[in-house]
Amino acid sequence: MANETEKPEFWESAFDEKKEMWGFTPSKSAVLTKDFFVQKLTKNILIPGIGYGRNAQIFKENGITVTGIEISKTAIELARKHYGTDMIIHHGSVTDMPFDKYQYDGIFCYALIHLLDASEREKLIRDCYNQLSDNGYMIFTMISKEAHTYGQGKFLSEDRYEIFDGVKMFFYDRESIKSEFNQYGLFEITEINENQPFFLIKCKKETTR
Repeated sequence: MANETEKPEFWESAFDEKKEMWGFTPSKSAVLTKDFFVQKLTKNILIPGIGYGRNAQIFKENGITVTGIEISKTAIELARKHYGTDMIIHHGSVTDMPFDKYQYDGIFCYALIHLLDASEREKLIRDCYNQLSDNGYMIFTMISKEAHTYGQGKFLSEDRYEIFDGVKMFFYDRESIKSEFNQYGLFEITEINENQPFFLIKCKKETTR
């Protein structure tokens, strides 16, 4: 089941109304992740919450095969319009992963995990890790408690607020990142500004013995 923040109507109306709301320039995190994946000779990646593809094209341009997951049909149509039809995009909520049995060299999950509640975040991390090939990497970005919106809106639970109608956010610090990701090969936490303070974190799936 899609969670409340990830419910199709919310994102469908958002993309229908605002179209390419973030423009076409890839995020700073996507550029850094592309450099990392190129260095690691990553051949294929999964992008949960791919949107209309603005963070996907930079990987494709560097020879990396991209598969996406997206809850909004409108966003998928925009991705096809701007970036072609050669990219597999599964239509559905990330809370319903996995959508295929493939294992990927890399996973890039941008500004999505903080929209989920605790059990959904745990499932997303586990599902992504399970779809990594041995020695594969997964990279997440999430909003920081340093953001000016932290503590704003309706209090839901510790560090989680309904910022405005339909958007619920969990705000991370280093402790909560370690708590959620340590058992999944977490090895780097970086602070990055994406118009507001974010964390960029890296995990590696070690070869199974």
